Amino acid sequence: MEKTLPIEVRRFKKIREEHHHTQQSFGELLNIKSSIADIERGKSKLSGTIVMELLQQLGVNPLWLYGKSIVKYVNLDQNDVSPKVIAVDTQNNDAILLVNQKAAAGYPQNVQDVEWIGSLPAFQIPLPEYRNATYRGFQVEGDSMLPNIRPNEWVLGRAVASITEASDSKIYIVVLHDSVLVKKLQKIQNLPQKVRLISLNTEYLPIEVAVKDIQELWQVNSKLTFGVDEPSDSSLLRQLQQSMEELKGQIKKLNA
Repeated sequence: MEKTLPIEVRRFKKIREEHHHTQQSFGELLNIKSSIADIERGKSKLSGTIVMELLQQLGVNPLWLYGKSIVKYVNLDQNDVSPKVIAVDTQNNDAILLVNQKAAAGYPQNVQDVEWIGSLPAFQIPLPEYRNATYRGFQVEGDSMLPNIRPNEWVLGRAVASITEASDSKIYIVVLHDSVLVKKLQKIQNLPQKVRLISLNTEYLPIEVAVKDIQELWQVNSKLTFGVDEPSDSSLLRQLQQSMEELKGQIKKLNA
């Protein structure tokens, strides 16, 4: 029976037993409301939240849990903001996953869920700028980054391994525990445990977040724009009126 269970379920139980936890004490440690017994019997799903708790509480490598790595434990560094799950194509090349506005609402809670991340649409860009790194695309919601980034546009970000690699005044996709934000990042002098996130739209005030609350960080290097606006009739009319006024001024000077 146990051999028919998914590998992540079998390894979940193995971790509990190695740390000498009862099902009750393990549930309390991981803050799990559902039954540990149901998870170990395969009746309840091993969610991304549980995987995250295993990583944070015990340093369990999510890739090992799902049979993708032989490294069981990892050193959980608070400065580590690298992707928790990587997608590859059949040639073992990194694929660019797309996270639309609807998916972004659930992305923070599923950031370590291999199955959920694997369900996102993926594509590749055959350009040298997108080689030798991991990229992910996010659809922008709201107008906080106007005029540079408009609502519903897509931004493509390159994965950042550590917060120490982040540069001031660059635009980043910041994955927190409850939201995904696109902001300009600024480090705070003499306060390394926090960063300031700044909107380009001056109507929005800067916010400060703790580094430990950043799950992933992606440096924006490009964007996808659709429906490029043509100059409107009103703007063309204003341009013509301005040109006429300038011409009148020149004529007056000639007649003076």
